[in-house]
Formats: sequence, structure tokens, C-alpha cells
Amino acid sequence: MKCAKTCCLFFSLLIVFTSAAYAQWTVFDPTNYVTALHEFQEAQQIYTTAIQTRNQVIAAYNLAYQMARMPQDLAQRYRSDFSQWTNLSSANAYGNTAGWVDALNLGSTGRAASGYASAVTQLQNYPGGSLSARDAGTQAVLKNQYATAEINQAAITSALSTIGTIRSHAEAFSQKLTQLESDTYSTDPTQQTEMAVLAKINTSTVLQIHSQQDTNQLLAAVASQQAATQKQQIDAQNRALNQAIYFEQNFTNNMQRVTGGASDTLRAINLSTSR
Repeated sequence: MKCAKTCCLFFSLLIVFTSAAYAQWTVFDPTNYVTALHEFQEAQQIYTTAIQTRNQVIAAYNLAYQMARMPQDLAQRYRSDFSQWTNLSSANAYGNTAGWVDALNLGSTGRAASGYASAVTQLQNYPGGSLSARDAGTQAVLKNQYATAEINQAAITSALSTIGTIRSHAEAFSQKLTQLESDTYSTDPTQQTEMAVLAKINTSTVLQIHSQQDTNQLLAAVASQQAATQKQQIDAQNRALNQAIYFEQNFTNNMQRVTGGASDTLRAINLSTSR
């Protein structure tokens, strides 16, 4: 009986010590340690990358903020006044200058033609019978002079219409330029966004194209007037050359007629004297 008790006690103590030993001594797995170390390194890299990204975002924001800032005194430093188109005024003592002035101020082909007709001496039609009675050379000169007058009329009326149209649009064009200048120097953030700036650049380009078109029209009108003036000079030169050619071709015959007539006259005088 005593032996049985002793065996039971021994096995009980063995079980207790075995359980205690299992609870105190955990098995070490190096694979789990390496995995945890890799995960820590990856987390550290993610953290470093996040810090770098944050710094880049802050730098980009600061740059965008700096570029979006508008100098406060920009308008005072660069705003300028330009010459403005003004309406032409003139005396109208006999009522024949108002149409010309209206054409220069308002434009249009009708006003230009009316102003020209009222202010310029009108060319009358050459009598048909008188023209046909003249020799071919005289007819050519007269027709040429008529052509010169008509070309000058067309050039002048075109210039009046062009100048008047540009002057009549000058006020609206000036208002657009003033508004564009105001928006350019504005400190309103909505006027300084990227799209707003691009829109103002496009607007200024379009306005410049319109202004250049007006300049081209003025230059064309000036060129037309110069061409008409040059035609007059060419006509005068050609008439002088034609007269020289005519004189060269007909000098002998004319002199013979002159000398022949003079001889006949002298002979007649001598015969009457001898009697």
C-alpha cells in the first residue's frame, strides 16, 4: 500500500514538472524572425518614401503659391495711357464739308461717295460730238485724263470709308483694351488662374490681329492713293514723250509747210510791190 502511494506521488510530480517545463521553454523559429525583419525594413522604406513625397508636395505647393501671387503695385508701375482716336470736326460755311467729315468719322461707302460728291468739283461728261471731232491723239489724252480723275475718286472714297470705319470702331476697341489691361493688373485670384491668364493671352492676340488688319487697310488705302498719284506722273511723262515723238516725226513736213507758206507770202509781196 505504501509503495502504491509512493508511485502515485512520483507520477503526479512528474506531470507537474513536465507542464512547468513546457510553459517556460518556447521553441525559437528563425524564419519568423527574418520575416519580421523584412517587414520592418519595408515599413521603414514606406515611411521614408512618404516623407519624401510629402516634401515634394509641399515644395510644389509653395512654388505654385509663389507663382500665383500677383505683385501689388504692378498696375502703378506699368499702366500707361495711349493716344485715342478723336472725331474730326471742320467748319461748314457753305454746307459742302459735312458729308466729307461724316465719312471720315463714321465710314461706309455711301457716306464716302456722298462726301466726295459734295466737296469735290464734279467732272462733267465731255460732249460726244466734240470728242469725236477731234483727232485720235487728242481723244486719247482726254480719255486718259478722265480715267485719272475716276481712279482718284475711287482711291479717295475708299480711303474715306476705311478711315471712318476704323475711327468709328476705335471707341469700342479702346474699351476692350482698357478691360483687358484692368484684368491683367487685377489682384483678384480668379483673374490670375492658369486658364484666365491663357484666355487673356488669346484675347490680346486676337485684338492685335484686328489692329493689324486695320493697319493693313490704311496702308492699302495709302497705296491706292499713291498709285493714283503715280499714274498722273506717268501720264505726264508719257504725254511729254509722245509730243517729242510727234515733233520728231512731223518736224520736216511742218517746216516745209511753214517755209513754203512764207515763200509764197514773200513772193506775193514782191509781185505786188513790182506793180
